[in-house]
Amino acid sequence: MRMSDWPAGERPREKLLSRGAIALSDTELVALLIGSGAAGNSAMDLARASLSHFGGLRGLCNAKPAAITERPGLGPAFAARLLGAGELSRRALREQITRLGTLTNPDNTRAFLHAQLRDLEHEVFCCLYLDNRNRVIEFEELFRGTIDGASVYPREVVKLALAYNAAAVIFAHNHPSGVAEPSNADERITQRLVKALALVDIRVLDHMIVGDTGCVSLAERGVL
Repeated sequence: MRMSDWPAGERPREKLLSRGAIALSDTELVALLIGSGAAGNSAMDLARASLSHFGGLRGLCNAKPAAITERPGLGPAFAARLLGAGELSRRALREQITRLGTLTNPDNTRAFLHAQLRDLEHEVFCCLYLDNRNRVIEFEELFRGTIDGASVYPREVVKLALAYNAAAVIFAHNHPSGVAEPSNADERITQRLVKALALVDIRVLDHMIVGDTGCVSLAERGVL
């Protein structure tokens, strides 16, 4: 049965408009992005098959466009909508924290950094710039590397922190392996950054390592 033949209250689009997006299941949300069915399958059928094939919503949202378009009934338009929706979500969260300065809570900081960095396939070193009341000024990607490392240059970090007039910073980078355990190199560069920024009276509050299931705080490990 086509979705257009369903009762109005059960169609994903009508349900979203009347009850809000939270009322929809993962399958219904994906079906909305697919739009219309193909080859005798409704959008719900295609959504259900796609979620099963990619191992759930996270796997689907992080799939390569080529892998998505290989699936029967899915094309470039759906891949673009799906990847675009994921990026919009991350940017909305980033805009919220930079406008409202909501990262004064360590749990909020972890949740934000985890959402931004967890699924990247290459290592990225980022910085949260904070004012003297620990409110967020900006979140910025500083250095991008490979699957197993990124070069970090303290001189550039100091220059950018001064440009933002930051009073404090929180560093973060991801481990594409999914294992958040800090390496000796992570600890050494953190200590170098602490010393470099101390010369210009900028405090390093933490350095978070982002893995698959959470973040490890070097401040809590006693590295800072």
